[in-house]
Parts: sequence; structure tokens; C-alpha cells
Amino acid sequence: MRIDILTVVPELLASPLNESILKRAQQAGQVEIAVHNLRDYTSDRRRTVDDYPFGGEAGMVMKPEPIFLCIEKLKGERDYDEVIYTSPDGVTYDQHEANRLSTLGNIIILCGHYKGVDYRVREHLITREISIGDYVLTGGELAAAIITDSVVRLLPGAIGDEASALTDCFQDNLLAPPVYTRPAEFNGWRVPDVLLSGNFAEIARWQEETALERTERLRPDLLEK
Repeated sequence: MRIDILTVVPELLASPLNESILKRAQQAGQVEIAVHNLRDYTSDRRRTVDDYPFGGEAGMVMKPEPIFLCIEKLKGERDYDEVIYTSPDGVTYDQHEANRLSTLGNIIILCGHYKGVDYRVREHLITREISIGDYVLTGGELAAAIITDSVVRLLPGAIGDEASALTDCFQDNLLAPPVYTRPAEFNGWRVPDVLLSGNFAEIARWQEETALERTERLRPDLLEK
């Protein structure tokens, strides 16, 4: 899989994309992640990527030319399954969307900034708009890092125990059950006896029941799905 991220602040992505699981997945050849500075696709000495909006609104808008040039160059090198724009009015990102993206071959993620991008980019280049929640960030870089992390960890071999990803929260619209580790007793608090019993059928039943109980109590909206 290849993920190309377009941004005006590439420094924001340096650490999230080069540590832990993402670092190991890239080193193992399971994913290729490339970050592109849109300022490299400008033609003026100041490397301008934004301008004032028509209509007199406050703020600045990302210019279309650098974005078009960058995406056209990338598309000339390979095919892409999705060109994603991180936007507050996109579809709400969830585990099911992460699962879907993880099955694709190549994707582009355009990070919004300032007041957003010239709408012609969204009309003619973007195939999918994604929001990570109902709040506004300074830019889409953190959203792109979240999308990339959640997708890469689903790739075969990206994490040591592949079954672990399949039991994450939200995979079946349920929160995960509680988890415990050694010691079996700490400060007088004991791990539930069923987890120490060695009876895997009972453990599975307990996990299912507690996952359902936690979802009903904490996120009942998930059960509606």
C-alpha cells in the first residue's frame, strides 16, 4: 500500500509517521508513506500556497494550482483508489471506514489548512471527504496522521498479533471488554476470577457480556448501528 500526504506543514507529520507501528511497517515494506510539501509546487519566489477569498470573508484559502500540480504528478506515476480531503463536513471517520481504506492499494490525503481549499479542488479532484469529528483543527495534518495510523495497523503483518486488530473497539460496533495483566491482585483489587480460570469458553462469554454492557452504558449510539 502507498499513502501520499499533501500538506503545507510537513514538519507536523514527521514524528507521527516515523515511530512505532508505522515505522516498522514502512521498514518491512508493508506500506510506503510519502509526504509532499505543496510549497514545492508553487511558481513564485515566496512559495505562496494561499490567497484571500473572493467575497470578502475573513481568513485565507489554499490556492488550487499547487494542489492540482502535485496530484497530476502523482497520478502520472501510479493509479490511486481514493483522493481524500480532511474536512469538517466530510463523512465521520470510524473503524469501518478504516477497514475499507486498508483494503485499497494507493491513496492520497490532502490536508486542509487556513479556511480550507479552493472549492474547485473538491469538485474536480477529491473522491472522498473525511472528518475525524465535529471540531475544527488548525490544519488537516493531525487528521491525516490519525487516518494513516488507523489504516496501517490493519495491514497484514503490521502488528505482531494480527488477531489483536480484529478485537479492537468498534470492529463489531461494540466497545472492547476490560483487559488486565499481572499481578492478579494489586492494592487489594483482583482480576475477575473468570480470566484466571483457563476456561476459554467462559472467558469468551464474559468478554462478550462485558463488551455489550459497557457499550450500552457508555456508547448506546453504537448499538443503533
